[in-house]
Amino acid sequence: MTFRAQILGAAAGGGLPQWNCGCENCNLARSGAIPAQTQSSVAFSANGKDWAILNASPDIREQMARTPALHPTGRRELPLRSVLLTNGDIDHVAGLLTLREQQKFELFATGEIHQVIADNPIFAALNPAFVTRSQISLDQEFELAKGLTAKLFAVPGKVPLYLEGDSVQTDLEGEQTVGVHLSAGGKNVFYIPGCSTMHTDLHARIDGADMVLFDGTLWRDDEMVIAGLSQKTGQRMGHMSMSGPDGSLEAFADMDVKQKVFVHMNNTNPVLRPTSEEKKQVEAAGWTVACDGLELVI
Repeated sequence: MTFRAQILGAAAGGGLPQWNCGCENCNLARSGAIPAQTQSSVAFSANGKDWAILNASPDIREQMARTPALHPTGRRELPLRSVLLTNGDIDHVAGLLTLREQQKFELFATGEIHQVIADNPIFAALNPAFVTRSQISLDQEFELAKGLTAKLFAVPGKVPLYLEGDSVQTDLEGEQTVGVHLSAGGKNVFYIPGCSTMHTDLHARIDGADMVLFDGTLWRDDEMVIAGLSQKTGQRMGHMSMSGPDGSLEAFADMDVKQKVFVHMNNTNPVLRPTSEEKKQVEAAGWTVACDGLELVI
């Protein structure tokens, strides 16, 4: 049994280049000087035949078209068995509307994330005769695809931007932001595309993993402020930064994780430039910066 992870989209919401952004990275991507990246999504399989997609990116049609493992095997037959959502962010749920074409699959999420979907009538386009909505409790083990089991757990984060009120808690722990523990063939992988803080219980949970795919949104907390693009820090957006004393590089420094992969990079993150000093620092610390099309075999 070979445990496979296929990076469908490595970027955070907006992708690279982002349509309205003239930052250094976006301009380089438009000119072809650095690789463009689509929005956050990963596919997993325990046998190479039955696949689960984690987070339905707005770019999912393009992502599936360029991933042969996900191509139709018949007129209306696909190796896609399920889709799992880790939060209700637009860049993780909008792709469900592309998957409305009377195709059978199971949609997994927590009760709160399912409620976000149910509250928006546009998602009624997912015909219940084909798409089964399965509500998963935290720390409940379930089969995500053949030979592939999963368990959801709370990680610190916040509600989606469109559900924010006057006061926003960015280290909320519950069903709105979850990580995924995937298991197959004795291998253990964690997928955590959004996380605001590394708490001791989360540290203990992922220590010893065969692979962790982790939130790589920003290099530094004030990255977007310095770039003149936003007044929001990474913490305000519910994301840990890579660098700094409270960053993910430091948080993982004493962990025994065989493969460490950053996913969900914002368009401003300098690690998206292949020759940047920041990317060299990340790689020197034993990390891989994900890119569209990257296949990981565990």
